Amino acid sequence: MSEEAFDFIVVGAGSAGCCLANRLSADPANRVLLLEAGKKDNNPLIKMPIGFTQLMYDEKTTNLYKTEPEAQLNNREISVVRGRVLGGCSSINGMLYMRGQREDYDEWAALPGCEGWSYANLLPYFKKSENYELGPANEFHAKGGELNVTDVKMRYPITDEYIDAAASVGIPRNEDINGATQEGVAHAQVNMKGGQRWSSADAFLSADVKNRPNLTIVTEALAQRVLLDGKKAVGIEYKDKKGRTHQAEASREVVLSAGAYNSPPLLEISGIGNPDVLGELGVEVIHALRGVGENLQDHFQLWVQQAVKTRQCLSEDGKFPRVVLGVLKYMFAKKGPLTMPACNVGGFVPSEDGERPIFQIHFTPGAGGMDSTGKMVATPDPGVNSTVCNVRPTSRGSIHARSTDPKAFPKIIHNYLSTKRDRDLAVEGFKMLRKIFQSESFSSQATYEILPGDSVQTDAEILDYWRREGMSVYHPVGSAKMGAVDDPTAVVDNELRVHGIESLRIADASIFPLLPSGNTHAPTVAVAERAADLILGNPMA
Repeated sequence: MSEEAFDFIVVGAGSAGCCLANRLSADPANRVLLLEAGKKDNNPLIKMPIGFTQLMYDEKTTNLYKTEPEAQLNNREISVVRGRVLGGCSSINGMLYMRGQREDYDEWAALPGCEGWSYANLLPYFKKSENYELGPANEFHAKGGELNVTDVKMRYPITDEYIDAAASVGIPRNEDINGATQEGVAHAQVNMKGGQRWSSADAFLSADVKNRPNLTIVTEALAQRVLLDGKKAVGIEYKDKKGRTHQAEASREVVLSAGAYNSPPLLEISGIGNPDVLGELGVEVIHALRGVGENLQDHFQLWVQQAVKTRQCLSEDGKFPRVVLGVLKYMFAKKGPLTMPACNVGGFVPSEDGERPIFQIHFTPGAGGMDSTGKMVATPDPGVNSTVCNVRPTSRGSIHARSTDPKAFPKIIHNYLSTKRDRDLAVEGFKMLRKIFQSESFSSQATYEILPGDSVQTDAEILDYWRREGMSVYHPVGSAKMGAVDDPTAVVDNELRVHGIESLRIADASIFPLLPSGNTHAPTVAVAERAADLILGNPMA
């Protein structure tokens, strides 16, 4: 059957897959194949932090996915892009390192079939990968791991003025939002090193790891299907960049780490999923598993852009001739505005009803938008930008294969703002952003509101603004969720084994039963760390 024989095959070299390949191949006795649909991560814009603004809509590095028309968003199709390059989304994302809240994972562990996934269980795995540059090792942080965690070295004075303004309206300062409590506003923690992006590929696929004789990494390798012998996974069929079909054997396990938008469709075209969906695709049902592709969740955000008096801001540094100086600073010192990630301030705020922090806010010392080609452009006047999202939405969607062709983009529907709870929080969160910018503390800087402007005032107008302009935060999870075997929406058990299929696991954000309160890269890496230990039979906790 097989052209190539391995012990383990990992499908997808993103946030999780790079980590898994590293851990599974650490034992020279394990032969590991890592497959990545995208190319190598040698585009210089990947290493340049602000390069994400050019990469997120570049089809050379990114799958330009869109949702189906969203009913609550004026039937707009929402961009929900995913990285297609070595490192996956960690090579094109905003680089923010946020773990979520203790309660997130304790809620996971309290669900039937998710035992062993509490915060206490996961904290050792967050720390296992970490190299924390912002202080000594402590209860929450570790040094010596592969995944570098630091702060944003480029500091604009207006950043501290925003933090002061947030504090003035009751949002406390927090020195470490990945520490004892997440509540408050702080300078962001990021996955960067030496002024450059530090992706999962940088962290876990260093030159010495790539040179391991027992690790084979194949880029531009598109998985076609999981090879099954009855109800046992025995390998992967994939096509290489020349269109040639290969079949690789996995004598021990196949692990899908293709992400919340790609792992479920791969199951479906392999004959594992809801019989109704498979029937529409014309795929023979090998194993009925109705939860595949269901329970899809994402964060949905909106922004307020504020014109300011200072010209010391990112949007001004992006204009000629100052941009030339910025390029030179980056080229020769890896400093300056080109080292900026998606934001340099992060904050978490409770709702008015007292629920634990449910709003995530970001601040960027620049303002702008996207042109017709998907590239970021600055506003004419100096400006800054702040965004808000509800980190625990109750809206649920689905993701399914559109056809049996693995190249075909999947059918995605998030049902953003489909619950009254989510709509109410959207309005409340927007008002909080305005409150910060309109505070007396920020009055020395504020001139006029760029977006949305004075025409948006009432709750109905605010909600309409969400419907017209809201966008994904690119945090899809949950579409192959962990849960009990008798849960019709569950796909994997608490050891990430696909229900009913031997030797097949999923280790990526699709297994999250609930969306964490924050960005998803850090928890995805922690899941991969724990998955590796489960596969190898030596879990830490």
